[in-house]
Amino acid sequence: MMKSIVSSKYLACLVGSIILNLLFIINIYVGGQWKLSWSLGAAIEAETVAAIYCSGHGRAYLDGLVVVGNKLVCDCNTCFTGPDCSQFIPHCTANADGGDPLFLEPFWMQHLASSALVVAGWHQMSYTYGGKSFFSKELAKVVRKVHASVGNAVTQNRFIIFGAGSTQVLSAAVFALSPENNSSPAKVVTSVPYYPVDKQQTQYFSSQKFKYEGDAYRWNNRSDCSSTNMIEIVTSPNNPDGQLKKAIFHGPNVKTIYDHAYYWPHFTPIPAPSDEDVMVFTLSKLTGHAGTRLGWAVIKDETVFNRMMIHMRMNSMGVSKDAQLRAFKLLNAVLEEGTGIFDFAYQTMKSRWERLVQTVSLSNRFSLQENNPQYCTFYNKVRQLSPAYAWLKCEREEDKDCYAVLEAANIIGRQGNLFGAEDGYVRLSLVRTQDDFDILIERLHKLITEGDGDKTM
Repeated sequence: MMKSIVSSKYLACLVGSIILNLLFIINIYVGGQWKLSWSLGAAIEAETVAAIYCSGHGRAYLDGLVVVGNKLVCDCNTCFTGPDCSQFIPHCTANADGGDPLFLEPFWMQHLASSALVVAGWHQMSYTYGGKSFFSKELAKVVRKVHASVGNAVTQNRFIIFGAGSTQVLSAAVFALSPENNSSPAKVVTSVPYYPVDKQQTQYFSSQKFKYEGDAYRWNNRSDCSSTNMIEIVTSPNNPDGQLKKAIFHGPNVKTIYDHAYYWPHFTPIPAPSDEDVMVFTLSKLTGHAGTRLGWAVIKDETVFNRMMIHMRMNSMGVSKDAQLRAFKLLNAVLEEGTGIFDFAYQTMKSRWERLVQTVSLSNRFSLQENNPQYCTFYNKVRQLSPAYAWLKCEREEDKDCYAVLEAANIIGRQGNLFGAEDGYVRLSLVRTQDDFDILIERLHKLITEGDGDKTM
């Protein structure tokens, strides 16, 4: 009898405990959403800032400018001003310089929930993950999944290393591929037109290990190249002209770095997965988050990987964990959306390129780079490039300084000589905001139709 009473009490306690726990769960879980506690203030703050009205021509940011009363100020796009960015500046300059990929901002405005991130103050305060590595293994897993879904790079049985944007990763690769014990430095070369930063940072960090030696074509037929240590940086698709390039040099003394920052379906057809020894990518040209400063390299050789790891440790003790966390969140959002970001970005870039071609074709004063269609494995069809930049050439004999011609028409691009090319070329950025692009087209149209050039239409 006593055992029965005790058992009944235990049963009653168990049932009571289950009911209390259920009530607790119901209390904190309402309408499919967990009630927020410590993150509530941060969530309200973020949504409040995101809701600030800036007329569609700017954004307010949590860490943006403030005025009296701690009121945030809209950060306006080029050619717009006023408290809510609603005032257009009629005679402003069209900014087609720089590579800020803000054309992707509307995509993330449409996917706020999947890309939002709230971080506790105690999150990942250590230098390393688990006391071992400066780099997140989980982020590396997600990077591999993204490449596999796109089909633009082989990552199986490869090493992955992260850096502060592709710039730092490229620098680490040059150090790692330079000979450790050699009386003369390795010759670092690029082919014209080349990405200016390759030259600039190689010259800045020049040492006994390596030295920048200019245009690769200038060294191609040299008889002493077969016995000289060479490092060739191949930017493919190329910056500035968007062309898919291949290495010029081959041989036992040649090391090659493929900068694949733009090797994504929104900029170029993907004919096949790249399977090079060192391949460099960047978050900025994939998701548009240039300010996160995160790039990575996919590496075949473990020795090269280890040397790059040493460089990263000595240079910056790894990469910001906050940057790695944000990249982890964003790349997971990319995977969740399937082809969403690539479809949005490709249609945007395709539309911009077509508008630019239509405008330039109104006159024979200017020309653009060739855009030869290729088969794209990602979209399973033949398609043209939709490049990040226009490589514009002034065709008139008197327009030798093309940058000056555009500048006089209130257009700022980037001089051709910065890319090792002639002054008759200018790079125009097509990846900035829609406002930037619209104003660029307007200024170009005015220059072409109101100029004194021969018309073809």
